[in-house]
Amino acid sequence: MRLACVQLGVEGGAIEDNVAAAMEAVREAAADGADLVVLPELFDVGYFAFDAYARAAESVAGDRLSRFAAVADEEDINVLAGTVVEDLAASAADGIEAPADEGLANTAVLFDRSGERRLVYRKRHLFGYGSEETDRMVPGERVPMTDIEGVQVGVTTCYDLRFPEQFRQMVEAGVECVLVPSAWPYPRVEHWRTLGRARAIENLTYVAAVNGSGIFDSDALCGRTTVYDPWGTTLASAGDEPTTVTAEIDPDQVAAVREEFPALHDRR
Repeated sequence: MRLACVQLGVEGGAIEDNVAAAMEAVREAAADGADLVVLPELFDVGYFAFDAYARAAESVAGDRLSRFAAVADEEDINVLAGTVVEDLAASAADGIEAPADEGLANTAVLFDRSGERRLVYRKRHLFGYGSEETDRMVPGERVPMTDIEGVQVGVTTCYDLRFPEQFRQMVEAGVECVLVPSAWPYPRVEHWRTLGRARAIENLTYVAAVNGSGIFDSDALCGRTTVYDPWGTTLASAGDEPTTVTAEIDPDQVAAVREEFPALHDRR
Protein backbone atom coordinates (compact mmCIF):
# COMPACT_ATOMS: atom_id res chain seq x y z
CA MET A 1 0.00 0.00 0.00
CA ARG A 2 1.37 3.38 -1.01
CA LEU A 3 0.78 5.84 1.84
CA ALA A 4 0.76 9.64 1.41
CA CYS A 5 1.04 11.74 4.59
CA VAL A 6 0.07 15.36 4.02
CA GLN A 7 1.95 17.85 6.20
CA LEU A 8 -0.58 20.56 5.50
CA GLY A 9 0.09 24.24 6.10
CA VAL A 10 -2.82 25.13 8.39
CA GLU A 11 -4.11 28.66 9.00
CA GLY A 12 -5.99 29.09 12.27
CA GLY A 13 -9.73 29.58 11.76
CA ALA A 14 -9.50 29.75 7.95
CA ILE A 15 -11.76 26.74 7.48
CA GLU A 16 -12.60 27.02 3.78
CA ASP A 17 -9.03 27.84 2.77
CA ASN A 18 -7.69 24.89 4.79
CA VAL A 19 -10.30 22.53 3.35
CA ALA A 20 -9.52 23.66 -0.20
CA ALA A 21 -5.80 23.06 0.37
CA ALA A 22 -6.52 19.63 1.86
CA MET A 23 -8.75 18.66 -1.07
CA GLU A 24 -6.03 19.67 -3.52
CA ALA A 25 -3.47 17.63 -1.56
CA VAL A 26 -5.75 14.59 -1.78
CA ARG A 27 -6.05 14.99 -5.55
CA GLU A 28 -2.28 15.37 -5.90
CA ALA A 29 -1.68 12.25 -3.82
CA ALA A 30 -4.10 10.30 -6.00
CA ALA A 31 -2.38 11.53 -9.16
CA ASP A 32 0.94 10.38 -7.64
CA GLY A 33 -0.42 6.86 -7.23
CA ALA A 34 -1.17 6.82 -3.50
CA ASP A 35 -3.60 4.24 -2.14
CA LEU A 36 -4.24 6.05 1.15
CA VAL A 37 -3.80 9.72 2.01
CA VAL A 38 -3.72 11.00 5.59
CA LEU A 39 -4.42 14.57 6.75
CA PRO A 40 -3.24 16.01 10.09
CA GLU A 41 -5.15 16.78 13.28
CA LEU A 42 -7.78 19.53 13.00
CA PHE A 43 -6.51 20.35 9.52
CA ASP A 44 -9.64 22.38 8.74
CA VAL A 45 -9.70 24.78 11.70
CA GLY A 46 -6.23 24.55 13.29
CA TYR A 47 -5.67 22.95 16.69
CA PHE A 48 -4.85 26.19 18.52
CA ALA A 49 -7.81 28.15 17.07
CA PHE A 50 -9.95 27.18 20.06
CA ASP A 51 -12.50 29.96 19.64
CA ALA A 52 -13.30 28.68 16.14
CA TYR A 53 -14.08 25.12 17.23
CA ALA A 54 -17.83 25.69 17.63
CA ARG A 55 -18.00 27.35 14.21
CA ALA A 56 -16.14 24.45 12.62
CA ALA A 57 -18.12 21.65 14.30
CA GLU A 58 -20.37 19.39 12.26
CA SER A 59 -21.75 15.87 12.16
CA VAL A 60 -19.61 13.01 10.90
CA ALA A 61 -22.20 12.93 8.10
CA GLY A 62 -22.00 16.70 7.56
CA ASP A 63 -21.34 18.65 4.40
CA ARG A 64 -17.62 19.21 4.90
CA LEU A 65 -16.73 15.59 5.54
CA SER A 66 -19.06 14.60 2.72
CA ARG A 67 -16.77 16.55 0.39
CA PHE A 68 -13.90 14.27 1.41
CA ALA A 69 -16.06 11.21 0.86
CA ALA A 70 -16.85 12.55 -2.60
CA VAL A 71 -13.21 13.26 -3.50
CA ALA A 72 -12.23 9.77 -2.28
CA ASP A 73 -14.78 8.34 -4.70
CA GLU A 74 -13.87 10.68 -7.55
CA GLU A 75 -10.12 10.13 -7.22
CA ASP A 76 -10.32 6.42 -6.33
CA ILE A 77 -8.27 6.81 -3.14
CA ASN A 78 -8.71 6.03 0.54
CA VAL A 79 -8.76 9.21 2.66
CA LEU A 80 -8.22 9.71 6.39
CA ALA A 81 -9.83 13.09 7.09
CA GLY A 82 -8.07 13.31 10.36
CA THR A 83 -9.11 15.10 12.39
CA VAL A 84 -12.04 17.54 12.49
CA VAL A 85 -14.24 19.00 15.23
CA GLU A 86 -17.32 16.81 15.51
CA ASP A 87 -20.66 18.05 16.82
CA LEU A 88 -21.78 14.99 18.77
CA ALA A 89 -25.42 16.06 18.96
CA ALA A 90 -25.52 16.51 15.19
CA SER A 91 -23.93 13.08 14.69
CA ALA A 92 -26.45 11.49 17.05
CA ALA A 93 -29.27 13.15 15.11
CA ASP A 94 -27.82 11.53 11.97
CA GLY A 95 -27.94 8.13 13.66
CA ILE A 96 -24.19 7.87 14.27
CA GLU A 97 -23.02 6.26 17.52
CA ALA A 98 -21.20 8.74 19.74
CA PRO A 99 -19.65 8.75 23.24
CA ALA A 100 -22.07 11.48 24.43
CA ASP A 101 -25.36 13.04 23.39
CA GLU A 102 -23.82 16.49 23.07
CA GLY A 103 -20.53 18.34 23.04
CA LEU A 104 -17.57 18.32 20.68
CA ALA A 105 -15.06 15.61 19.82
CA ASN A 106 -11.70 15.54 18.05
CA THR A 107 -12.62 13.04 15.36
CA ALA A 108 -10.87 11.24 12.50
CA VAL A 109 -12.93 9.69 9.70
CA LEU A 110 -11.54 7.18 7.21
CA PHE A 111 -13.22 6.90 3.80
CA ASP A 112 -12.50 4.10 1.34
CA ARG A 113 -12.12 4.40 -2.44
CA SER A 114 -15.91 4.43 -2.87
CA GLY A 115 -16.34 7.24 -0.35
CA GLU A 116 -17.81 4.86 2.22
CA ARG A 117 -17.10 5.60 5.87
CA ARG A 118 -14.93 2.74 7.17
CA LEU A 119 -13.71 4.04 10.52
CA VAL A 120 -14.54 6.82 12.98
CA TYR A 121 -12.01 7.47 15.74
CA ARG A 122 -12.47 10.05 18.49
CA LYS A 123 -9.31 11.10 20.32
CA ARG A 124 -9.20 9.31 23.66
CA HIS A 125 -6.49 11.26 25.48
CA LEU A 126 -7.27 14.99 25.55
CA PHE A 127 -4.36 17.35 26.04
CA GLY A 128 -4.19 19.72 29.02
CA TYR A 129 -0.94 21.55 29.79
CA GLY A 130 -2.28 24.98 28.86
CA SER A 131 -4.44 23.68 26.04
CA GLU A 132 -8.22 24.17 26.05
CA GLU A 133 -8.90 20.76 24.52
CA THR A 134 -9.91 19.13 27.80
CA ASP A 135 -12.41 21.94 28.45
CA ARG A 136 -13.95 21.90 24.98
CA MET A 137 -13.88 18.24 23.90
CA VAL A 138 -15.43 14.93 24.92
CA PRO A 139 -12.95 12.01 24.90
CA GLY A 140 -13.56 8.99 22.72
CA GLU A 141 -13.96 5.47 24.04
CA ARG A 142 -13.45 3.08 21.14
CA VAL A 143 -10.25 2.04 19.31
CA PRO A 144 -11.56 0.85 15.92
CA MET A 145 -9.59 -0.79 13.14
CA THR A 146 -10.31 -1.60 9.51
CA ASP A 147 -8.76 -3.31 6.51
CA ILE A 148 -7.47 -0.92 3.85
CA GLU A 149 -5.79 -2.41 0.78
CA GLY A 150 -5.05 -5.62 2.69
CA VAL A 151 -3.49 -3.77 5.66
CA GLN A 152 -5.06 -3.73 9.13
CA VAL A 153 -5.13 0.00 9.91
CA GLY A 154 -5.81 1.77 13.19
CA VAL A 155 -5.87 5.44 14.18
CA THR A 156 -4.70 7.39 17.21
CA THR A 157 -4.34 11.16 17.52
CA CYS A 158 -1.37 13.26 18.65
CA TYR A 159 -1.29 13.11 22.49
CA ASP A 160 -2.32 9.44 22.28
CA LEU A 161 1.33 8.77 21.35
CA ARG A 162 2.21 9.13 25.03
CA PHE A 163 -0.02 6.22 26.07
CA PRO A 164 1.55 2.93 24.91
CA GLU A 165 -1.23 0.77 26.31
CA GLN A 166 -3.57 2.04 23.59
CA PHE A 167 -1.14 0.93 20.89
CA ARG A 168 -0.68 -2.47 22.53
CA GLN A 169 -4.45 -2.91 22.59
CA MET A 170 -4.47 -2.31 18.85
CA VAL A 171 -1.63 -4.75 18.23
CA GLU A 172 -3.49 -7.44 20.16
CA ALA A 173 -6.42 -6.82 17.79
CA GLY A 174 -4.14 -7.31 14.77
CA VAL A 175 -3.10 -3.80 13.70
CA GLU A 176 -0.28 -3.58 11.15
CA CYS A 177 -0.16 0.19 10.58
CA VAL A 178 -1.13 2.97 12.98
CA LEU A 179 -1.97 6.38 11.52
CA VAL A 180 -1.37 9.28 13.93
CA PRO A 181 -2.77 12.62 12.69
CA SER A 182 -1.28 15.29 14.94
CA ALA A 183 -0.79 18.97 15.70
CA TRP A 184 2.48 18.69 17.64
CA PRO A 185 4.19 21.98 18.58
CA TYR A 186 7.86 22.88 18.59
CA PRO A 187 8.82 22.90 22.28
CA ARG A 188 8.48 19.10 22.40
CA VAL A 189 9.97 18.17 19.03
CA GLU A 190 12.30 15.57 20.58
CA HIS A 191 9.31 13.88 22.19
CA TRP A 192 7.66 13.75 18.78
CA ARG A 193 10.68 12.08 17.24
CA THR A 194 11.07 9.59 20.08
CA LEU A 195 7.49 8.53 20.79
CA GLY A 196 6.51 7.64 17.23
CA ARG A 197 9.60 5.51 16.81
CA ALA A 198 9.12 3.89 20.22
CA ARG A 199 5.53 2.88 19.44
CA ALA A 200 6.74 1.28 16.19
CA ILE A 201 9.62 -0.58 17.87
CA GLU A 202 7.76 -1.93 20.87
CA ASN A 203 4.76 -3.06 18.81
CA LEU A 204 6.65 -4.21 15.70
CA THR A 205 4.27 -2.25 13.52
CA TYR A 206 4.26 0.61 11.02
CA VAL A 207 3.58 4.03 12.54
CA ALA A 208 2.78 7.03 10.35
CA ALA A 209 3.02 10.18 12.48
CA VAL A 210 1.39 12.92 10.38
CA ASN A 211 1.87 16.44 11.69
CA GLY A 212 0.74 19.81 10.41
CA SER A 213 2.73 22.93 9.62
CA GLY A 214 1.89 26.45 10.70
CA ILE A 215 2.14 29.21 13.31
CA PHE A 216 -0.68 30.10 15.71
CA ASP A 217 0.13 33.19 17.78
CA SER A 218 2.85 31.88 20.14
CA ASP A 219 2.57 28.24 19.04
CA ALA A 220 4.21 26.67 15.99
CA LEU A 221 3.74 23.13 14.71
CA CYS A 222 7.03 21.29 14.32
CA GLY A 223 6.11 19.32 11.19
CA ARG A 224 8.55 16.42 10.84
CA THR A 225 5.94 14.01 9.58
CA THR A 226 7.57 10.58 9.64
CA VAL A 227 6.73 7.00 8.68
CA TYR A 228 8.47 4.26 10.69
CA ASP A 229 8.67 0.59 9.72
CA PRO A 230 8.20 -2.29 12.22
CA TRP A 231 11.89 -2.07 13.21
CA GLY A 232 11.49 1.64 13.99
CA THR A 233 13.52 2.57 10.93
CA THR A 234 12.55 5.85 9.26
CA LEU A 235 11.10 5.19 5.81
CA ALA A 236 10.33 8.81 4.98
CA SER A 237 10.28 12.12 6.83
CA ALA A 238 9.94 15.88 6.39
CA GLY A 239 11.15 19.17 7.84
CA ASP A 240 8.72 21.77 9.15
CA GLU A 241 7.39 23.18 5.84
CA PRO A 242 4.21 22.00 4.08
CA THR A 243 4.86 18.88 2.01
CA THR A 244 3.67 15.32 1.42
CA VAL A 245 5.63 12.32 2.67
CA THR A 246 5.15 8.96 0.93
CA ALA A 247 6.08 5.42 1.93
CA GLU A 248 5.23 1.82 1.06
CA ILE A 249 3.39 -0.20 3.72
CA ASP A 250 3.83 -3.99 3.41
CA PRO A 251 1.87 -6.23 5.81
CA ASP A 252 4.17 -9.12 4.94
CA GLN A 253 7.02 -7.10 6.44
CA VAL A 254 5.11 -6.86 9.72
CA ALA A 255 4.67 -10.63 9.82
CA ALA A 256 8.32 -11.22 8.90
CA VAL A 257 9.66 -8.88 11.59
CA ARG A 258 7.42 -10.38 14.25
CA GLU A 259 8.55 -13.87 13.30
CA GLU A 260 12.23 -12.92 13.26
CA PHE A 261 12.04 -10.99 16.53
CA PRO A 262 9.13 -12.47 18.53
CA ALA A 263 9.14 -9.98 21.40
CA LEU A 264 5.35 -9.83 21.47
CA HIS A 265 5.31 -13.52 22.42
CA ASP A 266 7.74 -12.98 25.30
CA ARG A 267 5.48 -10.71 27.34
CA ARG A 268 4.64 -11.77 30.90
